Amino acid sequence: MHLIQFTNTAGQRHVGMLGDDGQQVNIVQGVPSTYSLAASAIRAGRTLAEEISQHETTVAPDTYATLLSERRVLVPLDHEDPAQCLVTGTGLTHLGSASTRDKMHTDQTAENTMTDSMRMFRMGLEGGRPKAGTPGAQPEWFYKGDGGILIAPGHPIPSPEFAEDAGEEPEIVGMYVIGDDGKPYRLGFAIGNEFSDHVMERRNYLFLAHSKLRFCSFGPELRVGDLPEHVEGTSRILRDGQTIWEKPFLSGERNMSHTLENLEYHHFKYTQFLRPGSVHLHFFGTATLSFADGIRTQPGDAFEIHAPEFGAPLRNPISQAQPQYQPGETVQL
Repeated sequence: MHLIQFTNTAGQRHVGMLGDDGQQVNIVQGVPSTYSLAASAIRAGRTLAEEISQHETTVAPDTYATLLSERRVLVPLDHEDPAQCLVTGTGLTHLGSASTRDKMHTDQTAENTMTDSMRMFRMGLEGGRPKAGTPGAQPEWFYKGDGGILIAPGHPIPSPEFAEDAGEEPEIVGMYVIGDDGKPYRLGFAIGNEFSDHVMERRNYLFLAHSKLRFCSFGPELRVGDLPEHVEGTSRILRDGQTIWEKPFLSGERNMSHTLENLEYHHFKYTQFLRPGSVHLHFFGTATLSFADGIRTQPGDAFEIHAPEFGAPLRNPISQAQPQYQPGETVQL
């Protein structure tokens, strides 16, 4: 089952369930958001499918293709209060991700020097797949922002004026709502673009925290259920309508050095992430970056990330953001 959030021509929000043809959109009546649908399911002790069965569904007047072309599809999960939505991620989680990271950090003092990235990756290889119910090696973790950084599919991802790079990261995103009992409930997964500044990160790996504080996008569809063990997709960049870079990417536990359970444990083990009613969107990492192949993007370029298991491609162009703050603008009260 694939769900979307979208607006009608009057700007009203709806939750839609995609039909078998991938084009018919069945509106779940009386449900303004995926969040409200999930909250009702959690409180009633039902699955999302069972909760949807409690509502009447009607066929939307527009096809899915129309909604996408008119940019009326929203991210598949958000929160009406952006501060109650936490966007995070884990890195060096995929087989091959360490070599990609090392290609970014080429200023090693000796060939036999193991970088911190490689050490972290080795920890995952050796201890990231513990037996079920047992904590394993701790992964690299980062904070991206709150719900205010989410960009809907089809809309431009703004790159700040101080950014040194505007690079894509094709990843799987896990979607969670914290129940009244303080437990995380996983709704499902989507493809995402964990937009980052790789030039800044390459200057010094301690700048990783800065490089991740960027807008991002995910969706357009929420794939309800378990994450497939093997996910194969394609990431590409278009300039003036022409593909300037394209590469396959792999995800799913078969292609990862950590289990999903282990990555979830090392996020939700922190009590501040178990606040009832909050939303968590977690990027699970990648091993494929255009930056590692020497690509430098520019405003107007467009990203396209596609994995068939997750439905329609995620497309976003890049735009140049205007400065929001300048040195000395802090006001003393």
